Amino acid sequence: MVAPAPVSLHAAGSLRAALLDIADAFHSETGIPVSAQFGASGLLRDRLIRGEAGEVFASADLGHPQALARAGLAGPAVLFARNELCAFLRPGLVATSANLLELMLDPKVKLGTSTPKADPSGDYAFAVFAKAEAVRHGARAALEAKALKLTGGPDCLPAPEGLNVYGHKLASGEADIFLAYCTNAQPLAKEQPGIAMLRLPDQLAVGADYGLTVLNTASSNGYRFAMFILSPQGQAILARHGFAVPGLPREG
Repeated sequence: MVAPAPVSLHAAGSLRAALLDIADAFHSETGIPVSAQFGASGLLRDRLIRGEAGEVFASADLGHPQALARAGLAGPAVLFARNELCAFLRPGLVATSANLLELMLDPKVKLGTSTPKADPSGDYAFAVFAKAEAVRHGARAALEAKALKLTGGPDCLPAPEGLNVYGHKLASGEADIFLAYCTNAQPLAKEQPGIAMLRLPDQLAVGADYGLTVLNTASSNGYRFAMFILSPQGQAILARHGFAVPGLPREG
């Protein structure tokens, strides 16, 4: 019997651990393997638009999969998970939600973000800066000017194999504060227990809606894998990795 071809998955780096677990569960249940490529969602979108072969695209935003749909390359984007942005602080740096903005604005504090347009995490960070303008006049321009775009761009240096990139940037001294997805809390607690996570105050809080689409060239197994991600089993795995999931019934 011929083994089935692997389903080709392109997915946001923030989904790596969760989707690898989902792919393992899918393989165990169906016998169908999944071949995954992870990276910045905007860069993955560009590769798919340029004609790179792919079947399932899981993005950290809705805009990039919607762009594939508008280009006639994929079906509609479906919301399948939610995240939010948090502030991660290097060891020894102390902040509260009340003084976080002041600390981010401090010229001596190195503020790390991902790269806007290439990586939705960077777009969400700049959305935080826009909200900061309502709290303090001039904050948006000051934060945009000082933000160090350390990850997600085509020329950004990756972390050593197996290390969380945000923890690496903080531990190496490249950033004192890094705005990144709250779901990084789990891996960072294991790798870099000295790094603190701080949820953004309500006036700065920014959520992230994750979108899933299937490319028009996908096999039937590609569609099966997309449906598995949306199934209660797939959604439960995402929830275990810290994502808020719209596909699970509310308790109570």
